[in-house]
Amino acid sequence: MKMKTALTIAGSDCSGGAGIQADLKTMTMNGVYAMSAITALTAQNTTGVRAIQESTPDFLKQQIDAVFEDIYPDAVKIGMVASGELIRVIADRLRYYDAKNVVIDPVMAATSGSALMKNDAVQTLIEELLPVSTLVTPNIPEAQVLSGLTIESKEDMVSAAKQIGDNYPCAVLLKGGHSINDANDLLYANGDLVWFEGKRINTPNTHGTGCTLSSAIASNLAKGFPLAESVQRAKAYISGALAAMLDLGEGSGPMNHAFDLQGEYAKEVR
Repeated sequence: MKMKTALTIAGSDCSGGAGIQADLKTMTMNGVYAMSAITALTAQNTTGVRAIQESTPDFLKQQIDAVFEDIYPDAVKIGMVASGELIRVIADRLRYYDAKNVVIDPVMAATSGSALMKNDAVQTLIEELLPVSTLVTPNIPEAQVLSGLTIESKEDMVSAAKQIGDNYPCAVLLKGGHSINDANDLLYANGDLVWFEGKRINTPNTHGTGCTLSSAIASNLAKGFPLAESVQRAKAYISGALAAMLDLGEGSGPMNHAFDLQGEYAKEVR
């Protein structure tokens, strides 16, 4: 059977816990062939971002073209894109190649709080990328920006998810996080609302969890699973790693262990 493929378009995290590095490890551990197009190099670790060096628009275009022309991806995950110019390049290439199963993790800030997206880029993302996406996976602060609403309750999450999903032809996975609930996430797709319950896990090892979740969803979409099941499988995957107190910011070891756990947690899905 031909191995499924997935492309991540995102920034590089030299500490290995987030960005391209987390995406590649997650995709590999979820059983797809992983490819990448790098939007920026970052000097960062779990405590903050020290410097960002963006790719040029033409170089990013060349990377995306090189992948699509040789190994057409079954899914595409988009992470950190700092500028509107780069976002326009990505949207143009996705339209040109009629990309499938596009998952956008609208990375506006690192877990540490460091800003990763310029102000002008947010509106460009809304206008250019959301219309060509299958799913967008904002956390609470990101969903507030995308929807223009304040989110302080589960009811607010529903309103924001509908606001985003009804304005653009994409599904929305609004990640609740501990500020609203015990990591319960809300999927809004085709007018339907589905809650995915999560267990509160007290761990400092959260660097890169957003990248990992969206990459796992893209991997499962690439393998042909329906959207809701892809989300469930991805949540099971990352919950297994966090529950085992595995540090997502230390190399490939944690991801290998997380993959070993997937078989047990995937039973919940089946």
